Amino acid sequence: MYKLYFLPGACSLATQVVLHELGQPVQLINKQQVADFNQINPVGTVPVLVDNGQAYREGAAIMLYLLDKHPNTLLPNSGQARLQGIQNILFANATMHPAYSRLFFIAQNISANTAQAEAYQRASQAINQLWQVVEEQLAQQPFLGGAQPSAADIMLTVYSRWGGAFPVTINIGPRTQQMLDHVLAMPSFQRALAAEQAQAA
Repeated sequence: MYKLYFLPGACSLATQVVLHELGQPVQLINKQQVADFNQINPVGTVPVLVDNGQAYREGAAIMLYLLDKHPNTLLPNSGQARLQGIQNILFANATMHPAYSRLFFIAQNISANTAQAEAYQRASQAINQLWQVVEEQLAQQPFLGGAQPSAADIMLTVYSRWGGAFPVTINIGPRTQQMLDHVLAMPSFQRALAAEQAQAA
């Protein structure tokens, strides 16, 4: 059984959803309940996945590790389609995720009202530009990977939930919203949300 260190609602949620899609049992461990978490991951971030005693860090690396290990429809096996799938995962992890992370940084580090408002505006503009890229990519297909949800769709759905915690306007196009709604309604996603809520209870 895999062990997954997580924070409620964080990007580790995407890892849990993918594990459910792969039919893999997982033990959830809330990072906040681990006194020596920095010994597990010196960077202090989640997700951390433990498989047979080996700890794996960094969300995109964990995602690719799982998708290479287990048969799935979330990432093509070869060719141009696989390359595009990896590109989509890295876009989600290395481009969209940091754009949303700026919102958390602003909330924690900028206290002056005017400066904070201006920073939020700039951050939301950057996020909206990225969602427009997604909207354009979905012009010919319902999901980033084609006809069915991919790992990147799951990751983007997790990130899309973060904007509501901040005083920003996030503009998501109709095709993207349809994709996000579909992924959010997937049994694996709802199961993951319920599991996190049960841990918090």
